[in-house]
This record gives sequence, structure tokens and C-alpha cells, in this order.
Amino acid sequence: MKKKIAILGSTGSIGCSTLDVIRRNKNNFDIILLTANNNYKKLVHQAKEFKVKNVIIKNKLHYEKVKKLLKNSNTKIYTEEVSLLKIIKFKLDYTMSSIVGLAGLQPTIDAIKVSKAVAIANKETIICGWDILSRVVNKYNTKIIPVDSEHFSIMNLTTNVKDEDVDEVIITASGGPFLNLPLKKFKNVNSNQAVRHPNWKMGKKISVDSATLMNKVFEVIEATKIFSFNKKKYKIIIHPQSYVHSIIRYKNGLIKMILHNADMKIPISNILYEKKYNFFNMKNIDPHKLNKMTFQNVNKKRFPSVMLIDKCLNMGHSTPIIVNASNEVLVELFLKKKIAFIDIVRTINKIFKDKDFKKYAKMKPRSVKDIKLIDNWARLKTTNMSVI
Repeated sequence: MKKKIAILGSTGSIGCSTLDVIRRNKNNFDIILLTANNNYKKLVHQAKEFKVKNVIIKNKLHYEKVKKLLKNSNTKIYTEEVSLLKIIKFKLDYTMSSIVGLAGLQPTIDAIKVSKAVAIANKETIICGWDILSRVVNKYNTKIIPVDSEHFSIMNLTTNVKDEDVDEVIITASGGPFLNLPLKKFKNVNSNQAVRHPNWKMGKKISVDSATLMNKVFEVIEATKIFSFNKKKYKIIIHPQSYVHSIIRYKNGLIKMILHNADMKIPISNILYEKKYNFFNMKNIDPHKLNKMTFQNVNKKRFPSVMLIDKCLNMGHSTPIIVNASNEVLVELFLKKKIAFIDIVRTINKIFKDKDFKKYAKMKPRSVKDIKLIDNWARLKTTNMSVI
């Protein structure tokens, strides 16, 4: 029987990688829904290729274009803020949640209600909305699967493992494009340099986050939400080759790690095919690659963002929401060449000193509306600070 699947954010890098995996064996899947925000041409191409039942083009300006291009198909077209619950009336086997940013939160909540399993590749959804997500997950008995290679690895390394069995949970970081750049040159780096990740093919925003190491700040926070290990056990180590993704040091003396090429199709294929499909046909380990592996501690002068982890975990329940929103605003300003690279982390730190910070940081949101309230405050405050 074909597995019924929806892909939220199908035109992004994770969405496209998911379709690449499905493309290898189309007979195994029935794609019920694809969604996109602006890239209507790619969405239409995907809908035609995979004979998709439904598509959502969120930007209403593109609705008529999509409708016209798919007029001879059996695909139903929706737009704006239409809920998945109005489209899907049965249980999906999988939903891939890969909409970028906080915009992915409500669709992910809806997906949990109509899916047996939801694979989440959206950090913001987990960082900002985990309390809400976990309540819905428990109610609908839906399985949550992390897609990020680091969290996917932790999940596989710690199945049936208790907190008392573990000494350290280590997340690796490539160090991005500026790992060996002299510190005095950081003030002059530009957006074109920052988006040139040495190992991964990613969007501009996440590439900048990799350059600042903010992506690892969020990954640690994300891990503390998903897994039940003591927050103090998480650690980041620089591993430029991006071959090892997570390392678990157990109290019995054993150290285990998961290694794979820097390709998101590997965790995605293992999720969708449940480890039964030899997607990559890999046979031999390359000893040259193993011999070149290096590791080093994080230099806090080079990556001051890592000092935000302790603040996010200890300065109020909603601090991660504030930091995430602030970072999104600042990365966008940097990409538009309105602020310097080093201003990203500097400005985030200024937020903690604002007179209203504690008020919003200590809030415990109980709805998406509450999260957006905190998020909006942080965005406005960050924008004002950046203008000044």
C-alpha cells in the first residue's frame, strides 16, 4: 500500500530533498499535499510530476497563476491561510514540515492532527512552540521525528537510553565559512561570503546562521525540547568535515557516534523508508575520509553566539522565542547589507538589557497567538535597535 504524504514547504531545500528521495521509488508514495509561499513555478512543476492531489500557494498573488497552469490536472489549489484540516480528512502516514520560520508552527500543529508521523525540519517550530506541539502530539498520538542530521543522529543513538546512562550529548558544527578567518577581518565580511557554506547546500538564512554558529545555539535548545537529557549535558564541538553529526558519551565508558555524508537525503530516506531501503547503495568506508577527520573546541571569541545558550535556557521560558525572532530580523538586515556581520550577535545581546525583556521572557505561551505576541515584540525591538 502506498504511503500517503504531505510536504509543507516543498520548494525549499528540505522539501526538494524529500521529493528527490520519493522520486527514486514513486510507487511507494501518494503525495496528498504540497505547499509553497512564493515559488509557484516550482510548485506547479512538482504537482505535475508527482500527480499531487492538493497544493497550497500561500501568497494569494500567485493563486490565479497556479490555477491556470494546473487547469488540466486533477490537482486542487488553495491559497492564503487555509488549514490542512479543511483539505485532509484522513490520516496521512507522514508529513514533512519544512516551512521556514515561525510561519511553519500552525501548519505543523495541524499536520500533527492528521498524520501518524510528522518529520520536523523547522527549528523555529520546536524552539518556539514545543509546549503546544507536545500537548497536541499526546492528544493525537502522533510520532515526531527530527530531520536535522544532528537530532536524527541523537535519536538513533539514544533509543531506550535514560538520562542516568549518559554523560555528554555532543552536537558537531562545521564552523562555517569563517572558521579560519582572522578575527580582525570579521567586521568586513559580506553576505556573499557568509552564505558560502563549505559542506552543505542550504538557503541563505541558515547559511548565515552557520557562519555565526547561531544554528548550533538553536540546535542545542531544540535538543533540550525533544530529548529528556539534562540540559547541562549538551556540548558543541567543531568538526569541519561535517561527517560526524552527533556523539554520545555514555557513563559505561562507551562513546558512540553517527557518521554520514553531508547530504540531508540520508536522514530523510531513513525516515521515509524506515531504514529498509538501500537508497545510496554504499558499500565500503573510505579510509581517506576517516583519516582527515578533525575536532576542536568552540572558540568563544570567534563564535560569541554560543554564550547565548545559557541565557536561552535560564533567563525565562520564552527567551528562545525572543532570540529566534531577533536573529531572523538581524540576518535579514545583514543580507540586505544594512548591518555588519558582527552586529548580529551584538544586537541580540542588547535585547537582554531592555527594560521589557523580563516581562516577555517569563511569559509561558499557551497558544500560537501568545507566541506571536512575544515574537512581534522582539522583532520590533530588534528593528528599532538596529536603526539606532
